[in-house]
Amino acid sequence: MDFETLKSSSSNFDKLTKALETNLNPEDSSNKNKYQDDRFWKPELDKTGNGYAVIRFLPAVEGEDLPWQRVWSHAFQGTGGWYIENSLTTLNQKDPVSEENTRLWNTGVDSDKEIARKRKRKLSYYSNILVVSDPKHPENEGKVFLYKFGKKIFDKITEAMQPAFEDEAAINPFDFWKGANFKLKIRKVDGYWNYDKSEFESVSALAGNDDEIKKTWSSQHALKPFLAADNFKTYEELKEKLNRVLSGARKTETVAVADLPPQSGSVAKSNDVAPTTASDDDDTLSYFSKLAEEE
Repeated sequence: MDFETLKSSSSNFDKLTKALETNLNPEDSSNKNKYQDDRFWKPELDKTGNGYAVIRFLPAVEGEDLPWQRVWSHAFQGTGGWYIENSLTTLNQKDPVSEENTRLWNTGVDSDKEIARKRKRKLSYYSNILVVSDPKHPENEGKVFLYKFGKKIFDKITEAMQPAFEDEAAINPFDFWKGANFKLKIRKVDGYWNYDKSEFESVSALAGNDDEIKKTWSSQHALKPFLAADNFKTYEELKEKLNRVLSGARKTETVAVADLPPQSGSVAKSNDVAPTTASDDDDTLSYFSKLAEEE
């Protein structure tokens, strides 16, 4: 849609709420972050172990329907190293890890179910944001970034769009004129980042006139590329890697996943044993350095 349609339609709130319901169906770009992507903004903690920033979620870019994109991924360790890959279930396709988890769960054995839990999918969301206030990095203020976040923050968005109580009015957090700033408040709880105190402010228009708002809109990043084919390995490639991770077998060896003994590998912290190759080392350190931030 063009800018005038965007303004008059209030960002198609009804369409977004329907999409929201699709996202709530129970069950992130590639996770191969070998370099710092300057398009992304990340909050930081202060010396007290707390973090604070004010951001504004932005509407969909021209040519796209949704202001968010979601990506499922897996991360766990086996005998043959780490498995850190985007899941093909993101694209509504078969994925070997999900199939193996289903097999383990259906055995009815508690130990198998625990393994499946430890290998479960992780959900990440991507949106465009405007940084309103960033005390740790004030140079970011007034700029548009991509923001990767997890289910807990998306739950805050859901609550704003679909409030639980009659005295609370639904808002579209992604609207330039009828949206609201989001106060991101981070605490360390049991070693993990906690977002429970984060909240939306009262409804307000984004600062600036329409020309300035349009400039912000035109500065946003497309989200559909996060679902591009080059961010996902093929089913066969993923199955080969899963075999290798669970068995320790090399590519020249053939091991059927269903024939492998159950393993108790779990998602580890960043100081655990790293994978065996330099490439996997880079992926693992990058991934686990961000895990707590994205929950």
